Amino acid sequence: MTSKNTGARHNAGLAAAGASLAGTALTALTAAPEKISSLVHRRYPTVAVTGMTGVGKTRLVDRLARRTSPDAVTEAGSATMERRTSKSPRLKGFRFRVVPGDNAATRLAALDEVFYEEPVDGIVHVVSYGHATPRRAGGTSGAAPSRTRDEQLAAELEDWTITAHRIAAMAVRRAKPMWVVIAVTKADLYPNDIDAAVDYYSPGSSSPFAAKLDELRSLAGGATISIDVLPVSAENSKELDALVGKLESRMAALSGHL
Repeated sequence: MTSKNTGARHNAGLAAAGASLAGTALTALTAAPEKISSLVHRRYPTVAVTGMTGVGKTRLVDRLARRTSPDAVTEAGSATMERRTSKSPRLKGFRFRVVPGDNAATRLAALDEVFYEEPVDGIVHVVSYGHATPRRAGGTSGAAPSRTRDEQLAAELEDWTITAHRIAAMAVRRAKPMWVVIAVTKADLYPNDIDAAVDYYSPGSSSPFAAKLDELRSLAGGATISIDVLPVSAENSKELDALVGKLESRMAALSGHL
């Protein structure tokens, strides 16, 4: 074998090795965005925050996030889906999607986004034990209509029915379990009735809301949905801060952060 042929084969081998390395590098570069996206998703899972208007969704999320994102819409009762991100020193947190509470086309579009188009990892559904702040309907003027507490509870139930159907539809489409936290806000307004409020929203109780939770499990069929009920308040005090801390800890456990 001549040195010329040996050199040619050597060069061909180097070329093949180079092509192989280049291909491996290209494959790694192509996969990098997906790996980064997966890492971000694990560390910052998305959470839909739902509930009727006036229950305090935005204030609660602001407490959880400890800041307002630059692109967030801060107007109370906004018909635009708001986005917040919470971060911890351990580089873990949540990306919140606050769904408008006003029963309008924008709200339904936001529900479709978080449950169908870009399915979230968990849901915090906010209720207020009939203490929602009265709000005017979008596009109207004048004083906000007043409601009795029974009327507020009935409105909460109607709102949950709409949301629960979407939760069930998302649950049956995914292999991993779903988690839902019913956040009973404005606990500062009924300090002596917190246990009764939690019981009202808990599975297994005899309340109309509990019956709707049973209906959700029925709609979801064999899908696994965990449901927690926690009292909370966006107001500041040592006791109320502790309630927010319990909500944060439970969400972290449900998301695998602990």
